[in-house]
Amino acid sequence: MYKNISVIGAGSWGTALAFLLSENRARVRLWAHNPAIAEELVSKRTNETYLPGVRLSPNVYATGNLADTLDAELVLIVTPSKAIREIVGQIAALGPKPEIIFVSCTKGIEHDTGKLVSQILEECLPGNRVGVLSGPNLAVEVAQRVPAAGVIGTVHPELLEPLQKTFSLPTFRAYTSDDVIGIQLGGALKNIFAIAAGVSDGFNMGDNAKAALVTRSLAEMMRLGVALGGRKETFSGLSGVGDLMVTCFSRHSRNRTVGERLGRGESPAQIQSSMHMVAEGIPTALGAWQCAKKFGIEAPVTSEVYATLYENKPPHEAMWELLGRPPKAEADKARG
Repeated sequence: MYKNISVIGAGSWGTALAFLLSENRARVRLWAHNPAIAEELVSKRTNETYLPGVRLSPNVYATGNLADTLDAELVLIVTPSKAIREIVGQIAALGPKPEIIFVSCTKGIEHDTGKLVSQILEECLPGNRVGVLSGPNLAVEVAQRVPAAGVIGTVHPELLEPLQKTFSLPTFRAYTSDDVIGIQLGGALKNIFAIAAGVSDGFNMGDNAKAALVTRSLAEMMRLGVALGGRKETFSGLSGVGDLMVTCFSRHSRNRTVGERLGRGESPAQIQSSMHMVAEGIPTALGAWQCAKKFGIEAPVTSEVYATLYENKPPHEAMWELLGRPPKAEADKARG
């Protein structure tokens, strides 16, 4: 397993991953873009802005210098998706050693290009091997040592076992897969559907309606995910239905909370201005909507979330559009 690890991004998930990996006696460098966060991590061993109440172990070393993170065997990319290309570009300019393995732990789809984070990493760092980590992993629960599981993906079979061992701990079970595309699409698309689930909560539509919405969202995830290159069975696993369930139903889910606030009458601008953490479903809705249009995939939930966030469509109209769709056979694969 890898014992010399860097985590790029000191948000809630990056901090939780640093905490988790340090439990396996790894030396972990945690990079924070914000100098104040880096200083707090160094002086107080805490990150009260993004993961309050969690104290980091002595073998987590915080830094604000990106170059410090490249003296590692394994580098985890955990920055918001909209900042990935900029940060990875800075890493590329520093000339990372070819033996460093980069693993994306960020869930998103790039606007306009439709690229996933692993594809951006491969484009910017062509000399390095790349993997991904995803699953139903709420940062606060992982940091509280509540049992969880995730799936690690890479097309390099020699990396699967050492990566699995690195992430395997008493409270975290790691599975493996070579479906890098499907793993990432499940993790990205579920954030859009969690916003829709949150809207139903904001409208107090009840558990029956929410269960139906989440079920149809899974069908949409599979349709769009397979069209974009993922394997159907992947979406029945941890990074698909597993992550979809926790993000749509958990009180800790930022994306579900965004939807709930939309349903209660707040505007997207009001919600985003009040949040200090990124709800990835907001930028991902744009990227996924573009992909659905490009490939001619009917994606009604994605389309309505996109219209609410980017075209000022009232949430109640979007929800009634979904409810008013023509009835059809449940197993109709050609339509949404």
